[in-house]
Amino acid sequence: MDRRTIFFVSDQTGITAERLGQSLLTQFDEVKFKRVVLPFQNTLEKAEEAKEQINRSFQNEGMKPVVFCTFIDDAIRDVIKSSDCAFFDFFETFIGPLEKVLEQPSSHATGQSHGMVDDSSYKTRIDAVNFALKNDDGANLNHYDEADIILVGVSRSGKTPTCLYLALQFGINAANYPLTEEDLDLLMLPPVLKKQKKKLYGLTIDPYHLQRIRQERRPDSRYCALKQCIKEVDMAEDLLNLSQLPFLNTTTVSIEEISTTILQEMGLQRHLY
Repeated sequence: MDRRTIFFVSDQTGITAERLGQSLLTQFDEVKFKRVVLPFQNTLEKAEEAKEQINRSFQNEGMKPVVFCTFIDDAIRDVIKSSDCAFFDFFETFIGPLEKVLEQPSSHATGQSHGMVDDSSYKTRIDAVNFALKNDDGANLNHYDEADIILVGVSRSGKTPTCLYLALQFGINAANYPLTEEDLDLLMLPPVLKKQKKKLYGLTIDPYHLQRIRQERRPDSRYCALKQCIKEVDMAEDLLNLSQLPFLNTTTVSIEEISTTILQEMGLQRHLY
């Protein structure tokens, strides 16, 4: 399998360059990538050091590394662009054409994508994350009226990471409640959830996959026994069906896909863009 070094270089966090570049790289299954992230390359001196690192990669490997960039400063961009690499700058590619279409010059300000430019949006994000943490795993049942969504499912079915992703990416107030053996034996939603039925969304998972996850958390316990996992998943799905709740199998679905599916199916309005 071919191997290629990829640099994600930016004058800020590098998150935009990494996300966009990674989206493109997923289309090349036959190439193995070595990824190097160089954030905060916001001076000419730092850019020269990054250029030297890129050039060393070319000298050591004999193949030009691929460089994905997001630079506003033309001088810094030119330094990186002059290195021995295959160069792709997302801002250079799109900002110019957008200025023509919108008939307005861009601000050429750095840090707009992931900085604290909009105080209200940043506060929304932080408040949503705090809400997810405070209302994780059924720890606090008193704030469900404030929730946009309440995820339900057996332990380790993906509820917590999904709640945090919804909070970070969309500013959604997401809580989650673990379906306990008592809930499952009764085959009945607990009263606190019945009152919030319109906000409920279920997550389920393949029991064999669940067993592997639980084995890492509590090795060789009843909690991770395959028989127990099969029982809990079967009963949870019965309860979700009986309660007529929408639910999704998370076994082979990414957090991004889970979250977007929930937004679409539940008609939730994102609070961040």
